[in-house]
This record gives sequence, structure tokens and C-alpha cells, in this order.
Amino acid sequence: MYERMLVPLDGSELAEVVLPYAKELAGRLDLEVIFLHVQYLEEHGFAMHRVYVEQVANSIRQEAREIQTIGGTQPGAKTVETRVELVVGEPAEEILRYANENNIDLILMATHGRSGIKRWVLGSVADRVLRASSVPVWLVRANIPQETVHDEWPKRSMLVPLDGSKLAELVLPHVKALAKQRGAELVNVILLRVFEEPYVDADYPEASMNLSWKEHVRRIREHFKQEARQYLEGVQKHLADARLNVKSEVLMGKPAEEIISYAHNNHPNLIVMATHGYSGISRWEYGNIADKVLHGVSSPIFLVRPH
Repeated sequence: MYERMLVPLDGSELAEVVLPYAKELAGRLDLEVIFLHVQYLEEHGFAMHRVYVEQVANSIRQEAREIQTIGGTQPGAKTVETRVELVVGEPAEEILRYANENNIDLILMATHGRSGIKRWVLGSVADRVLRASSVPVWLVRANIPQETVHDEWPKRSMLVPLDGSKLAELVLPHVKALAKQRGAELVNVILLRVFEEPYVDADYPEASMNLSWKEHVRRIREHFKQEARQYLEGVQKHLADARLNVKSEVLMGKPAEEIISYAHNNHPNLIVMATHGYSGISRWEYGNIADKVLHGVSSPIFLVRPH
């Protein structure tokens, strides 16, 4: 599913938070990794940046090959290759242009870069890349908690928020592919369905049956919860062929708040979700639920933008 991964770097330690992920993904999925440095026209030190990025590329290539060896390279697996590209221009534009022109399957990047929250902050480069990218974007925050660092995982957990739509389900092939990095038996996939507080008409028919308002509301909530459970059971069956360890959670409340709260309490190693959901542009649009989750969690997040 993935052959080429683009990793933008700007020379900062903040941006290097992605490197443990780069070596693991390259080694487990046999990816070619392209390290891209974009320099503003007015900046100097082009040669120095090339030396830095080449050193990073060589190190990741060696470490990824070691991972292949330890993990037992599958027959027919290709040797991990890394490449360095340096360009001059506006970072977001050049990252997107390179991805579009070079058959990139995945972009892995940090949310912050050289100037901390002033340069590659969400709302700037990473944000612009995510809004326009036609391929999935894996974002890793600076100062990520140690328990979620990719190469420190003893066993991994993926949180997959779904809203019942085909758009949101576009993440499922990615869930399968990513889960196979270390073997499906080492991955716990949590399917999360959040439904909002249902509207309850005050003129309810149960009133004529001497049913209390409280019981009426409880029944409606239970109806919505049961529908959500049945939906997730169907998704679990869809994932059965991948032999993943899958469980489902159903919560009621505001979607973004509930997803963020669940992530804070359960520390998933990765959140995989679509930028749009069942109402298309109006519901899970980036800038709404996915945007709030992106800003509200410390876990890395893998976002898929439906075409």
C-alpha cells in the first residue's frame, strides 16, 4: 500500500521527533524514504543543510535495515533506500509539489520545526500541508510523551474514531496496513463511535403509556447506543481478515471532546481518522472535529483526507 514516504526536515531537534517513526515504518513496510529540506530564498547555509540531511538519511537507512534483519525480512522484500532532496521555496508549497510530482504515498512530519511555534506550527506549514495533501499525513508533536514514541512500543494501540460514514471508513485499509508493521497480534485497534445527545421531542407517545420522561430519554439514548454498537460490529467483521485485536467503544457527547478525553485517559500510540465524515464538508471537516482532535491530543495522529 505504501512504497514512498516523504519526511520534511528543517534542521531542528523539534522536527527530528519523527525519526523513530521513519526508521520503524521504513524497516517494517520496506519503504523508500525521501528526506526533504526546503530552504527559504533569503536563507544561507544550503551546503550545511545538505550535509545534515544526508547524515540523517544514512543513519535511518542503516537503522531501518537492522529492523528488517531483526524482524526477519519477508521473501521479496526490497532493501530500504533513503534519498535526500533540497529545494528552495515556500515550505508548504514545496512539500505538496514534491509529493504530487513524485508518487509519494505518505507524508510523515512534525507539527513544529526550527522556530518552534513560530515556524512549522499547526496553522502554518503542517496545517497547510494537511489541508491540501492528497495522501495521508502522519503528524507527530514535539515533546511527545515517551510512552507513545514509536520505537518504544512494547504493544501498540490504535484509536480509530468513526462516525458511521463511508468517508470515515476510508481509513480502514490504512489501519490494516499499519497494523502489519510488527504483526497484527501486537496491535490493539479500538473503534470509537461517538453519538451526540439525541433530540427528544417533549410530545412523546410514551406519555400516554404512563412512561416517565426520564425513562423515555433513557430508552432513546439506549436505541442510539445500540445502533452504534451494531455499526461497529459490522466494521469489526470487515477487519476480521486482517486478524487484528479489535474492540469497540461507544460514547455519548460532543465528538471532538469525547475523542480527546478518551485519548488522554488511554494513551493510544496512534489515532487514525479521516478529515471528513458523514455529512461530508459540514461534519468532520478539517477545521472542525478532526482539527480539534489534532490540537487536543498528544498522541501522533494519522489523517486521511478523502478525495
